[in-house]
Amino acid sequence: MGDREQLHDLRQQAHVAGIEGNSKMTEAQLREALRAVGKGEQSPRARHEAKR
Repeated sequence: MGDREQLHDLRQQAHVAGIEGNSKMTEAQLREALRAVGKGEQSPRARHEAKR
């Protein structure tokens, strides 16, 4: 899978998880936010923490 496809897939996963504003997040930020949501953290808080 190419980098571009992988980033697109991460953005789709973030959308499904309710992480708003994910189009402005880096791949690392997306991965961190998705990991946090997977552990039960609320999506707005996960997004905020990932962008720090």
